[in-house]
Amino acid sequence: MKIEGHEHLVSNVNDHDHRRSQYELYEFRSTTDHDCLKCDACDQVYGDGFSCDKCKFTVHWKCAFVFKIQEIFDHPSHDGHCLKLLTTGAPDHTDPKCHICGKNTKRLLYRCSVCKFNVDIDCIFDAMSARAHLNMSWHHHPLLLVDLGFDMFCEACDRYESKYWYFCPRCRLVIHEECVSMFDSPEITHPSHARHPLKLITSGAPDYTDQRCHICGDNNVSLFYHCDKCKFNLDMRCAINTPPPVALSNLKVHEHTLTLMPRLISFVCDACGMKGDRAPYVCVQCDFMIFHQQCAQLPRVINVNHHDHRVSYTYPLGPGEWRCGVCWEEIDWSYGAYSCSICPDYAIHSLCATRDDVWDGKELDGIPEKFKDIKPFKINDDNTITHFAHKHNMSLNKDSISLDESILCGACVRPISSHTFYYCSDCSFILHEKCANLSRIKRHFLSPKPLILRLKSRESDHRCNACLQVCCKGFIYTSKSYTYQNFDLLCSSIPVPFIHGSHPHPLLYLELRKTSQMKTCQCCGNDEREVVLGCVKCNYFLDFRCATLPLTVKLPRYDDHPLTLCYGDENTSGKYWCDICERETNPKNWFYTCKDCGEARSANTNSNCYLTIDLHDLFATTANVVAQSLPDKDRQDVINH
Repeated sequence: MKIEGHEHLVSNVNDHDHRRSQYELYEFRSTTDHDCLKCDACDQVYGDGFSCDKCKFTVHWKCAFVFKIQEIFDHPSHDGHCLKLLTTGAPDHTDPKCHICGKNTKRLLYRCSVCKFNVDIDCIFDAMSARAHLNMSWHHHPLLLVDLGFDMFCEACDRYESKYWYFCPRCRLVIHEECVSMFDSPEITHPSHARHPLKLITSGAPDYTDQRCHICGDNNVSLFYHCDKCKFNLDMRCAINTPPPVALSNLKVHEHTLTLMPRLISFVCDACGMKGDRAPYVCVQCDFMIFHQQCAQLPRVINVNHHDHRVSYTYPLGPGEWRCGVCWEEIDWSYGAYSCSICPDYAIHSLCATRDDVWDGKELDGIPEKFKDIKPFKINDDNTITHFAHKHNMSLNKDSISLDESILCGACVRPISSHTFYYCSDCSFILHEKCANLSRIKRHFLSPKPLILRLKSRESDHRCNACLQVCCKGFIYTSKSYTYQNFDLLCSSIPVPFIHGSHPHPLLYLELRKTSQMKTCQCCGNDEREVVLGCVKCNYFLDFRCATLPLTVKLPRYDDHPLTLCYGDENTSGKYWCDICERETNPKNWFYTCKDCGEARSANTNSNCYLTIDLHDLFATTANVVAQSLPDKDRQDVINH
């Protein structure tokens, strides 16, 4: 993601996403624990912020606004020259100390290049504090009423909508101007803690108590309501903005009323089987069955993009050896999960099934299921059909004749060869029989919405949203989730789990864009920020382009034999040369090689030397490839072949 005022992409570091598979949850928490993020602006430790891999800094979200103050001209200790923000620390071979307080500066500092004058962020804030003159009864430091020309996150209302805000330079407290009326009374009585009144604290939770809200677990603000007798904390979201109900009834996953237990308590949720540490809902009638707050309101019947049928919440799942259809981890059958009434062996973890990238957000309980089995063609007689993608009738050919390789299927744009096919006698349109039977509508993990098959327009250059390559001029699947998405036939046919020859474990689909994470492809070395296929436990990831490389390829005019994809040879001691670019290639990287010619005449080619042509083919076992370094004439010969 981008922070305004900073030139590089940054990663969002936080720990408040509650809908993750067990695989993702393990990986996410291991890198975002609040003890691991020390802010390079205020030098405090927080659980939410941003990190820049290029500049090697981490910054708490409340300090990120310094990027919008790139230059300061009126600092009281250095008036006349411009102080510019640096994000990589003081320049080498210069004094790194702040020339005001004498402390060593951090990665973020302001510096005058003319005077070689350093000012750390704390001293910048101290200068701002000297100008603060608004005294509020609910805060112990003077405040500034400021307008920096951009929105800030308000710690009172949890929104970004106003640009005028009260700011405490010492505490980094940010309150919208219109939200200060919330604090007319320094004490409140709240149903989540009815025994004692709660007092407003504006400098974060006291050290003697758990630093997070006792209800939601968040620790990203300075404002808390606190009971010093019970060491109880309540943030603004749970106290005023969206307080949790004290009781829940008419639920989809439980027949009795559930009661909130607003305290710190370790438990295992009966709905999902995952651990919790605070404020669950409990059922007194059922021997204190216990639920996470989000699990207490799980839907009963839903559609998921990993399965063709509806799945329903079941408690308990029941005896058996169950594996989750999303994360492929084992399911403890003594807890709740989602299962399919049609497929008796299919089940999904409760939290995996309700992830945003798996579930479309619709509760289907009480809604009759409509089976939309839209046929791709109308059958006219035993040998003739009318396909949705073509206006003429098409006839079936089962003679297994081998057609010229220049005759391509109108769906996958691959040679028909000797496959059974439908052909049009009025024009040149032709389809593999398998391609003609592709489902018009199907569910796939690439989108929470159903995928719809259509013929790609020849004038458009749509790219596949998974592999980012230009889709071939045949059939593609499209989906409208947040925006229109296009997927080629190969990417939209990858199953879960995906078994790949380069790794011993199944590879799972991981959506990175919502978490601002980055993974490196083991094949090409490119950093991916959108989607990958990977094994989290082994830290092994492939982008879709490399994961769908063909196992064999033909290299016309260079060899009569097909080349086979090799995932690197760790035990080799000799030298490997690429027959296309004529450079030495690292045998530990992926490459194509000829296994028929023997050692005396091997044809080795680096997989990076190829420009793939119609590489994404659902049905063919080979793909034509062309070297980027070939002359134009040879390249065209390969394409025509």
